[in-house]
Amino acid sequence: MVSSDVQSGGLRSRVVHRPVSTQEVQALIRDARSRKIPLHPLSTGLNWGYGTAADIPKGVELVDLSGMRRILNANEISQKNPVAVVEPGVSQGQLAEFLRVHHPGLMFNVTGSARDTSLIGNALDRGVGYFGPRREDLFGLEVVTGAGAIVRTGFRRLGEESPLAHCHPFGLGPMLDGLFFQANFGIVTSACFKLLPRPARQIAVSIALRNERDLPQFIEILAALKRERIMGTVTHIGNRARTRASLMHGIVNYLETHCSVRPADLIREAEGVLEIVAPDQWTSLGGIAGTRAQVRAAFTEVRSRLRGIARVMDIDDGKLNFGYGLFNAFKIIRWARANAAAIAAIRPLHGLASGVPTDVAIDNLLWKFGRPDLPAQDLDQTRCGILFISPALPMDGHFVAKTVEEMSARAKDFGHQLFVTINIETENSMVAVTNILFDRSDVSACANAKACANALHELIRSRKLEVYRARVDMMDKIVSADSEYWRTIRQLKEVLDPDHIISPGHYNLA
Repeated sequence: MVSSDVQSGGLRSRVVHRPVSTQEVQALIRDARSRKIPLHPLSTGLNWGYGTAADIPKGVELVDLSGMRRILNANEISQKNPVAVVEPGVSQGQLAEFLRVHHPGLMFNVTGSARDTSLIGNALDRGVGYFGPRREDLFGLEVVTGAGAIVRTGFRRLGEESPLAHCHPFGLGPMLDGLFFQANFGIVTSACFKLLPRPARQIAVSIALRNERDLPQFIEILAALKRERIMGTVTHIGNRARTRASLMHGIVNYLETHCSVRPADLIREAEGVLEIVAPDQWTSLGGIAGTRAQVRAAFTEVRSRLRGIARVMDIDDGKLNFGYGLFNAFKIIRWARANAAAIAAIRPLHGLASGVPTDVAIDNLLWKFGRPDLPAQDLDQTRCGILFISPALPMDGHFVAKTVEEMSARAKDFGHQLFVTINIETENSMVAVTNILFDRSDVSACANAKACANALHELIRSRKLEVYRARVDMMDKIVSADSEYWRTIRQLKEVLDPDHIISPGHYNLA
């Protein structure tokens, strides 16, 4: 039997269903159709900044899929069969631990979000991982459509016993997989998720731009390195605000735990550390993997191309361990203490390159908003308000630099600092993951943040751009009845979800 209850969500109570099988999801949809009540699925509900349970419109019942957390083919995964068939409740932390114990030679495309975030949920909303777009990791979907039918895409339609079911991503005939990414046609109950062989050698490449005026050229060089597959991972280019926010809590924790810095002095001391280790306006982090010879040659090429405009450093576990041991031993010296604190903060972020997810990004927010005692999954219980406005961008350094400059200036008009990461995610395009932070317990701060986010979106569209992921509250701004594209999507909705049961208005005309 499916579990359902009524929970308090924000200022209102709402019905939450907790199915544990595909059949129970199918039964829920049939029941919702008979009652003419809409449903909205949540994988683990940790889609911070884009829309969590609290952001779903009133009158919509929630389908909490976190209880569906099986790795369905756990006994079949191997180096020769690097695919995990997962349910929507399987988190990246759960899969990472499973692989660590059972298949240490395998890893996967980890995102910088928390360990408890859903693999399927993030991929379906086209999240970006360390190695590339998550949408490319997912295939062979099992979906319960809004009409109540179970559809399996690709060669999963042949049955789980078919030798093609979990390995061939395309199938035969039109590919239906894409219909269920950023869509509201059904509820995905399982999918094939690609795993990766752990390379013989992998390093992170940390790059600091010497002069902000060279940002367009910096982007162009890194884009070329991506196109030529010299740096095969997603290359992240973060502004000063993003870099410092990523390191701050780790530095404070080191100073408090290992240096006995008084609470009253922690922030001042941590800011001093950042002035030493992160003084630059823009820094980049990417990765190189392969044989030792391949990694050495690629890193030499990266350093050569960036000579004169950036400082380039290779990072691996050995260097981090040695550096930390050395600097920590001499932490009485200010410069050594600063470097030990920085390494302590960098370590969990470096683990992303090895397929190890971390809660560090959310821990920084919990600390910033005064709740470092809470686990990452409880971020919604704090005052932390976060809104993402993330445009897709062409592979053009001057255009991207100008766009980010204008967005930062527009945010400043509203009193906000814009946190920016430019991700070079494919050989032909990039995205800018940008966000503002605010105190959501303050009504005026919420209104100001919403106005700022709307202004940033208007700026993006004035440059003939669009966001690559949309928040729940901005659907009416991205869809239009005047667009043949959105009218076609509405027609697909009529076929797959004729009663409009699944997430009305989500990436679709309401």
